[in-house]
Amino acid sequence: MSAMSARAPRSRASFARGRDTRRLRIIGGRWRGRKFRFPDLDIRPTPDRVRETLFNWLQHRIVGARCLDLYAGSGALGLEALSRGAAAVVFIEQQRAAAAALEALLRDWEASSYSVRCEQAQQFLATRPLPGAQFDIVFVDPPYGDGELAAATAALERGWLRPDGRIYIEHARATALAGLPVSWRELRSGTAGAVRYHLFASAATGLGDS
Repeated sequence: MSAMSARAPRSRASFARGRDTRRLRIIGGRWRGRKFRFPDLDIRPTPDRVRETLFNWLQHRIVGARCLDLYAGSGALGLEALSRGAAAVVFIEQQRAAAAALEALLRDWEASSYSVRCEQAQQFLATRPLPGAQFDIVFVDPPYGDGELAAATAALERGWLRPDGRIYIEHARATALAGLPVSWRELRSGTAGAVRYHLFASAATGLGDS
């Protein structure tokens, strides 16, 4: 996820620590254990422990799935999906440097069946999906506190989701989750520090069925 905020200049020591925090690893699949860095931008990646939990939830659905990483940032969620056998991933990231870094990483790792688009999530969702271009799994981790979440989830209902699709949502723990489509059902949820995360189904399914 990418989140924009004003920052004070950092000392050289704090910059060195910051570089370490910008290093991530792939947890499972063909790229398991690979590490990568993301640019020194206002990006808040999903923590390793949360990603591990999420992909445990999705383990029976990820292979062959068509996925959308809607606020890609570091690309960690989409990369993990590709590593674990997703058929295709579309990454949407509005920060040009982050999108370029992600594109370069995917080329370096000789990935296939992906697309990196440098545009705003709402701009992407304002188009109409082509036949067969709907998604099985969508990762929605927008900047905190800017009103993006309700607008993005409403837009997803306009033809972007396959029946019985899965939607992962991440938000600030202190903020209530509201404004989601009424037809969605929450299947799983968890907390990690200041983060709360959820897995929803886009159609009527049994609760607890991941």
